[in-house]
Amino acid sequence: MLEKNNARLINAWASFDWANSVYNLIVTTAIFPIYYLGTTQEAFGGEMVEFFNMSIKNSVLSSFAISFSFLVIVFLSPILSGIADYGGLKKQFMQFFTYLGSLACIGLYFFTGENVEYGIACSVTASIGFAGSLVFYNGFLPEVATKDKMDSVSARGFAMGYIGSVILLIINLVLYQKYEAFGFENGSSATRFGFILVGVWWLGFAQIAFFYLKDSNSRKSITYKILGNGTKELKKVWEVVKDKKVMKRFLYSFFLFSMGVQTVMLLAPLFADKEIGMGADEMIYIVLILQILAIGGAFFFAWLSKLRGNGFAISTTLLIWIFVCISGYFMHDKISFYSLAAFLGFVMGGIQSISRSTYSKLIPAQAKDTASYFSFYDITEKLAIVIGSLSYGFIDQITGSMRYSMVFMSLFFITGFVMLQRANLKKNLV
Repeated sequence: MLEKNNARLINAWASFDWANSVYNLIVTTAIFPIYYLGTTQEAFGGEMVEFFNMSIKNSVLSSFAISFSFLVIVFLSPILSGIADYGGLKKQFMQFFTYLGSLACIGLYFFTGENVEYGIACSVTASIGFAGSLVFYNGFLPEVATKDKMDSVSARGFAMGYIGSVILLIINLVLYQKYEAFGFENGSSATRFGFILVGVWWLGFAQIAFFYLKDSNSRKSITYKILGNGTKELKKVWEVVKDKKVMKRFLYSFFLFSMGVQTVMLLAPLFADKEIGMGADEMIYIVLILQILAIGGAFFFAWLSKLRGNGFAISTTLLIWIFVCISGYFMHDKISFYSLAAFLGFVMGGIQSISRSTYSKLIPAQAKDTASYFSFYDITEKLAIVIGSLSYGFIDQITGSMRYSMVFMSLFFITGFVMLQRANLKKNLV
């Protein structure tokens, strides 16, 4: 049994954000999208690439690959979370997905553009590892903190993730810009070496959390009969959700605005490249702005939540997100985009942190199957990402412009805001 509110345990739990967030920033958001667009365009002589003998736009292929990776987790999560709760194996599943993702990330070193199928396979596998580990990592939050501490603990995790990501991103940026000084043949070689650094960082620092976090003692042997236990557990969670009106409406709202949040975050670098005309260095600076301001955003909205309640804090972030999406349509110059990125970074940290802690507070105090509850939460988020990224890619494909996709994202935030008001979250969730 873990000791709740133990400072050392909380820091160890939050260190997992420090470990795995470098993947989400550097591979998913910053360097890999830039590297992927550049190398595939050079290898195929334009935006259109050949993927298993099918001609497709490189940015569309990227958004579809993201959708596929999260769809895999949607199907795996119910099975694995049920086994984890039944057999007391949350930490072991965290370890499995961490090793899978980090090794796949290291494998990106061998992606050079023309082998696009290999690059997509590695990026999808790494994404599965990242998303899969988060299901079980989040499931530990109710075990390490009491409800009155969850907002600040969740914020600490995200803040540590942002800080660690910024440090490694700066290292990668220096390697890229000064590649000759470090013995690399060109900037591309330095970028590929950066993927190794991400995988090693992810794998190495994750050991801190693995050392301190403990699985429950009520371990039961795993048999074929319990492979369907996860689905049964999710049905039990849904029965609880249906009876808790606030929880149900919050999840509806979370599903709607997550379509926009995750999609905009994942595809913002592609937008900066395609629509604003930013170079590789400039896009990395944009990501640095996002991460640094996200640290302040995570703590600010945790403070705002304590002052005015979770519902008010999330509603405030959603209004800013709506402004960001609509403004993105009109952005053409780089200076304006930098300003917009500042707003985006600030609410990015806030909405992720407060959403996680709000859901944790809504889980019944007597619940023991926290992995199943967070599997339900994770499936909600991943389905939202699948729909959001597919919508983004589809609109980009038929219109030829990401600007229309950005405006479309605002609809997800608007409907999520309306549903959140119906949830009527109170200041002190019980």
